[in-house]
Amino acid sequence: METTRQVTDQDRTARQRRRELLEAADRVVLRDGPGASMNAIAAEAGITKPILYRHFGDKGGLYRALARRHTDALLDSLRAALDAPADRRQRVAATLDTYLAAIEARPQVYRFLMHPAESAATAATAPADQSPQPEAGFDIGRHSAPLLRRLGEELAQVIGDRVDLGPDGARRARVWGHGIVGMMHAAGDWWLRERPCSRAELVDDLTDLLWGRLSSVADRDGSPGF
Repeated sequence: METTRQVTDQDRTARQRRRELLEAADRVVLRDGPGASMNAIAAEAGITKPILYRHFGDKGGLYRALARRHTDALLDSLRAALDAPADRRQRVAATLDTYLAAIEARPQVYRFLMHPAESAATAATAPADQSPQPEAGFDIGRHSAPLLRRLGEELAQVIGDRVDLGPDGARRARVWGHGIVGMMHAAGDWWLRERPCSRAELVDDLTDLLWGRLSSVADRDGSPGF
């Protein structure tokens, strides 16, 4: 019994320490964006880089942990928008707005998750004595693609559960889920960089684009609707 209690206490301490390190990483990312380095995160946490490696392995491991942390929070917000007491078009608009509001509120976090290679471009153009050194071997495509796939699969599940898309509905729900996430990501990325219009205008335009087939399909019987 005593051994079990000790193991449980150790696990609890390890989880708490991991949360503290992720919070330190978040602070650095909010400050440095894509330029956030393992050295800076270790310094913020008051530890050495080898200790940080012990918890996460490398920058890819830290990236995956931060991506899950922020994706979980985003998915909770998107589900709340989808469950809001409103008609379908309003819920579609609210879901798009929730995503755009999230990347607008924390653009440095978004850029770290989706554009960490920007730190390499900054390093290439900055004076040598001021140039941040990006971690070698960090492949953005390998790390960001699973994040977008997860969002697409989650949305596909919601669509499949709530909307009657006929006998081939499961396949179509996945097409729609990944298509909508791809559209949100590409349009949001462009909008965050160029700010060609207000967020409300972008939401209206994207809702118009999506509304064609969504306006006519029926909700599944017994579902909360989409």
